[in-house]
Amino acid sequence: MEAKQKKRVTTKVGTVVAKKSAKTVKVLVKTLEKHPLYKKTIRTKKVFLAHDELDRCQVGDVVRIAESRPISKLKRWRVAEIVDLASKDIESEIKDELT
Repeated sequence: MEAKQKKRVTTKVGTVVAKKSAKTVKVLVKTLEKHPLYKKTIRTKKVFLAHDELDRCQVGDVVRIAESRPISKLKRWRVAEIVDLASKDIESEIKDELT
């Protein structure tokens, strides 16, 4: 019998931008990519819905999310750990960043 190989789990680091539902957070992930032809660095951002089982995340926290099985219609990620806690006046900065 073959031993089971452990799957490599995709992780991303982003900022919590919304926490309106129970056990669900919206995480904004920013990435830098090089354009394949012109070699210019392009900033991209994408919002992921992540499952927060213990409901510990607050708006502005920096979190690491990991890919998981489908939890609901749009949730395919879970919060693996909280990397950095938010400061008190971070909510207004995040609202400006999203617009």
